[in-house]
Amino acid sequence: MARGSGGGGGGGGGGRSNKESRAAVFFMATLIMWGVSVFFEILFNKRSELVPIIIGFFFFLSANIVVRNFVSRDPLFVNTSVSLLHSSITSASVVLILLTQWAENGVEKMFEHSQLVEVTWPWAYQALCFSCGYFAYDQWDMLLHRLYSGWIPSILVHHLVLLVCFTLALYRKLTINYLILTLICELHSVLLHVRKVRRMAGVRDGGSKIVKMEWFLNWLTFVFARFISHILITVKLVRDAPKFEKGMVLPLALSGMAGMNLLNIFLGLDLFKAYRRERKSEKDHHNHHD
Repeated sequence: MARGSGGGGGGGGGGRSNKESRAAVFFMATLIMWGVSVFFEILFNKRSELVPIIIGFFFFLSANIVVRNFVSRDPLFVNTSVSLLHSSITSASVVLILLTQWAENGVEKMFEHSQLVEVTWPWAYQALCFSCGYFAYDQWDMLLHRLYSGWIPSILVHHLVLLVCFTLALYRKLTINYLILTLICELHSVLLHVRKVRRMAGVRDGGSKIVKMEWFLNWLTFVFARFISHILITVKLVRDAPKFEKGMVLPLALSGMAGMNLLNIFLGLDLFKAYRRERKSEKDHHNHHD
């Protein structure tokens, strides 16, 4: 997902700046309320199993400090590098959890409704907590350095929705495995962040074998790890709708997946535009040297 640096000059820019400031206040307030809620659950309700959320937040904050002090002080580069670290850890964790369940229970049993809603696979709860901590850190970092654009920034909305959905699931210990399945998309996020870091490092030769391989893997993981996997999860929710108990679990799950699928369409369009721009740049470069 694209991240701008926000802000602008002139009269119109001042209006946008004021709207972005109000958006920043809103999202920072929701982040603080979320943090208070998590600390309340841990300290007063004795929910020690939620501690990995705090560990995740400070782990990625520490990674931010290391990159900022030893690699680059550019806020966007630092943020993208830490996001790459999160995507790598999360995708590896999710793949390991799924392979373990596949080996122990087989595909049919691991995708049963009761398994996905009521049971929690080993290490799935901790992995979700850790990711939750990352999204809180990333929201804070983007707000601190204004790594967003628009007065309703889609990236901040995305993180807020994820924090609400993940945290409610963690509090109630329901649909943990469903949410782990959604995180398989982090395989594609790895390639997205690699592309951003590569371009910020000045490697932009669209004709090189490394860049071509990167684009191949980018499209491959987008289609299978993000687009198709999220559609299949949505189809599974719809097919199993009668098996859900009455309440907000199913509506929240369906609305969350609808939002994810919509974001995936926009992301795919942005990816296609970026691919065409790089291809055009490569052709212009070759024409210039002919």
